[in-house]
Amino acid sequence: MNATLPILSIDGVSKRFRGPYSLMRRLKGEPPLIVHALNNVTLEVHRGETLGIVGESGCGKSTLARCLVRLHEADAGAVRFEGKDIALLRGDARRAFNRRVQMIFQDPYGSLNPRMTVSQILGEALFVHRMRSKPEIPGRIAELLDLVRLPQDAAARYPHEFSGGQRQRIGIARALAVEPDVIVADELVSALDVSVQAQVINLLLQLQSRLHLTVVFVAHDLRLVRHISHRVAVMYLGQVMEVNTSEGLFTAPRHPYSKALLEAAPELDPGQRNRKVALRGELPSPLNLPPGCPFAGRCPNVFDRCRTERPLLSPRGRGQFAACHLTDFGTPAPNANDPTGLLLP
Repeated sequence: MNATLPILSIDGVSKRFRGPYSLMRRLKGEPPLIVHALNNVTLEVHRGETLGIVGESGCGKSTLARCLVRLHEADAGAVRFEGKDIALLRGDARRAFNRRVQMIFQDPYGSLNPRMTVSQILGEALFVHRMRSKPEIPGRIAELLDLVRLPQDAAARYPHEFSGGQRQRIGIARALAVEPDVIVADELVSALDVSVQAQVINLLLQLQSRLHLTVVFVAHDLRLVRHISHRVAVMYLGQVMEVNTSEGLFTAPRHPYSKALLEAAPELDPGQRNRKVALRGELPSPLNLPPGCPFAGRCPNVFDRCRTERPLLSPRGRGQFAACHLTDFGTPAPNANDPTGLLLP
């Protein structure tokens, strides 16, 4: 296998959902409305890294996460795992993919079967994927509980007996039970108290290092994304607007939307709070996408070309990509060691 091959690649993926179909539209003979959730998304995820995916609510982050684990089928484009189109996998190959790419869901209250004990939840994953023989399953369950720092007596208890943070640890243990290569974490801590979020994030980082995991981390909290991610993809209205290193994004964003998103993030220090309005205007409807750049109606740097021609995701420096007609937006000032201004810090 080529060592440089991305473990996951998303090539031009689009996803549509059927929207409301009112009685009036039916009577007029009009087709149902279509929600454009993903629009020609292209990304790569490299082995061993954490790729953060950020953006406003409704930008398509969770839809993309579900396409990665094949809970949604892409309408166009392809998701490839180790170079193979996952939509074409059948039989044992599909089962192997399901084992090697696991998802941890946002809601720790709804993603666990309330009628099953923790032992049954973890044991089911081990049995279905034939990870251990029946006599070995109890010992493996004990190892998994220790791995996510839950007491051994948790095995006999039901999900409703745990706190939100503990339930999310059970979800992590269930994903790790099948020894995956990739973890897709969809808003892993958004349903948890702030005091618990850091514990779960630090646990994930430790597990990633110990188990050599690749992580796709979907979130809207920019502070968490900066802390956990090697690279970050910024999404807006179903499209990737920027891909950058974590440090590069937060120090010199290469797209106007990324800059506005960072300016809108709250500051803990009252003296550092920015009273400037980061963004004006309304988010366009995914039912009726505008021509040209989807951010044109809110961008302070908009010009005529933006309203008619959709920009493609193009290179802006080492490891940097942006979908913007302003090719020099966010370019660091040149210096003696880097006359092009394109090298990362």
